[in-house]
Amino acid sequence: MLRVAVVASPPVSMFNLAIPEMLFDKATVDGRPGYEVVICAPDPGPVPTTGGLDLYVPCGLEALREADTVIVAGTGKLHSPDPRVLTALREAAGAGVRIASLCTGAFSLAEAGLLKGRRATTYWTHAGELRRRHPDVDVQGDVLYAQDGPFLTSSGYAAGIDLCLHLIRTDYGAAVANEVARLALVAPVRPGGQTQFTHTPLPPERGTACSDTRGWAMRNLDKPLTLADLARHAGVSVRTLTRRFHAESGVSPLQWLLHQRVERARELLETTTLPMDRVAAACGLGTADSLRAHVVRRTGLTPSAYRAQFSRVGTGAGGATSSVA
Repeated sequence: MLRVAVVASPPVSMFNLAIPEMLFDKATVDGRPGYEVVICAPDPGPVPTTGGLDLYVPCGLEALREADTVIVAGTGKLHSPDPRVLTALREAAGAGVRIASLCTGAFSLAEAGLLKGRRATTYWTHAGELRRRHPDVDVQGDVLYAQDGPFLTSSGYAAGIDLCLHLIRTDYGAAVANEVARLALVAPVRPGGQTQFTHTPLPPERGTACSDTRGWAMRNLDKPLTLADLARHAGVSVRTLTRRFHAESGVSPLQWLLHQRVERARELLETTTLPMDRVAAACGLGTADSLRAHVVRRTGLTPSAYRAQFSRVGTGAGGATSSVA
């Protein structure tokens, strides 16, 4: 069981605190809990929130010393973070702990000096302020989340869900992360700013006109679907489908389809012993060579290496952490 310490600096975002508890609590490996989540604060006891309520937090910052991952929740106080939090973050970083932030929590990581010379993001309305206050940080305002070494930062609101699902996938593989997403009724794992996986995040879906067609495509990933096939199912022209699909998903139909095929391939590599040509066929990637090219591009690992690292067949979850340049 991995230990996650969530730092609640007042006034803390209640939504940010709910995300780790909701997602990590649903992660199970071979029927056992994958994580223990501990909420901590500089001053244990009642902690003010951005919603005007007080939450009771029983643990102090000493919880960071036993954590495998530290997550700094978003706060309404962007400037002059508590010096005790900064000290605790520096100590955790010195001990090699993975450290992440949700939304405006990135300001604390930057103030602690952890993001110097690194890629990072925050809620887009605050990206300019983070850039002004910390010009030594490579602020990327157009991604869901960014990872640079052991430090991860997410944009606002639902992007925190994407970051936590990414952490689960890194620890236990895509199958566990996608199951958590299904249980939480949220979108499957979407790539963010991590260079090893992709440069372009898959944006959130913003409409329902093409939802039936997306669901149909997901059920038929083993077939060589074309734009014409998708348009025929939706009952519209290819041009109309492409326009609607991009408006709802932020990407073209074929980009979306390729992302889903690679995610299905990762699940099959983790949860089955199918030969590579059958994995390729089952997810619609055609040949083992095509499977290899797409998996390497997305993960930096060959299909065989990915299976060896994350397979849950026989030996349980791989639980290894991918390295990131």
